[in-house]
Amino acid sequence: MSVLLTVIVTFFAGMGAGLGTGFAGMSAAAVISPMLITFLGMDPYMAVGIALSSDVLASAVSAYTYGKNKNLDVKNGLIMMVTVLLFTIFGSYVSSLVPSTTMGNFSVFMTFLLGIKFIVRPVMTTKEAMTQISAKKRAMQSVICGILIGFICGFIGAGGGMMMLLILTSVLGYELKTAVGTSVFIMTFTAFTGAVSHFAIGGTPDWSVWILCVIFTFLWARIAAVFANKATPKTLNRATGVILVILGVVVMAFSMIG
Repeated sequence: MSVLLTVIVTFFAGMGAGLGTGFAGMSAAAVISPMLITFLGMDPYMAVGIALSSDVLASAVSAYTYGKNKNLDVKNGLIMMVTVLLFTIFGSYVSSLVPSTTMGNFSVFMTFLLGIKFIVRPVMTTKEAMTQISAKKRAMQSVICGILIGFICGFIGAGGGMMMLLILTSVLGYELKTAVGTSVFIMTFTAFTGAVSHFAIGGTPDWSVWILCVIFTFLWARIAAVFANKATPKTLNRATGVILVILGVVVMAFSMIG
């Protein structure tokens, strides 16, 4: 495996994952895993572990940037995070009992469809409209949606970021920036949990690939989050939509190559 190939693959994987995380709260696993498997011939389990650990810092820096710009709902984010984590474990247990099917493509296809949705029907909810929902109702909604997202993620094994963004904007009526900020906040913890368990079970990763993926994903997530917080809602919807469509198409193409 040449050093140059490793740098090129990890750069583009990190760029795609970082932009997806910073703009849309998307999981890095959707982009990094297929690229590492297809171009570097990496073991799929280890590729997911590297992708999840790349997600931790990228999501954390994005959450910090959104939080600094007051586009983050910490209270309901924490409620949802706890239920997501619990039901992800439950979902993966149920998944282990049923015959395995290739569900990974579901999250990629969903990324593509969600991208089209943001371009065609942008989320134009305002923060004023968000505050009209009572705190008790919002907390209840967070629990119910956390159960749903967690179970689906655990059962399918992917798509958490996309599920969260879709539910936060469409079901809970979040304004887009707050939805992405809350999504990356939750994903910092879910990705960390997933990465630790992957490395505990599968052993240590290829450190050079791991370091490059973490750095590139972090840098691009930071750039995307700064841009997203300065953009107007219309521009952000378009930019998010275009990035999700491109990532969806590219990852689908990689899946076919693989």
